[in-house]
Amino acid sequence: MDELYERILLLEYHQKLLLDMIQPVNKDFDLLIIKKRLAEKEVEEFFQLCEELSAEMEKQKAEKFVFHFPLFKQFTSKLNGKLQPEETIQACLKQNIYPELMKVLRLNIK
Repeated sequence: MDELYERILLLEYHQKLLLDMIQPVNKDFDLLIIKKRLAEKEVEEFFQLCEELSAEMEKQKAEKFVFHFPLFKQFTSKLNGKLQPEETIQACLKQNIYPELMKVLRLNIK
């Protein structure tokens, strides 16, 4: 069992080195997923959160909302603890994931 554990640790280390070597081209969010070690379910939850917030943003726009700070607060409170809001928003913008939502959220970063 120790040998298997050692091999897993070696693979994780080599994966980390490979990630540091590659230059992502518009895949910043994908790289963030790997670096932060998010599981597929956690990524699905992130996309579900973005779907919900996008729908709420559209509703707010229809009601002529100008400030979207409550949307930002909801995003930060429900964001996976492994992710930092600013880093995640920037990565999504670079990879063109929910660009309208991310632009609105970026306005609330201090």
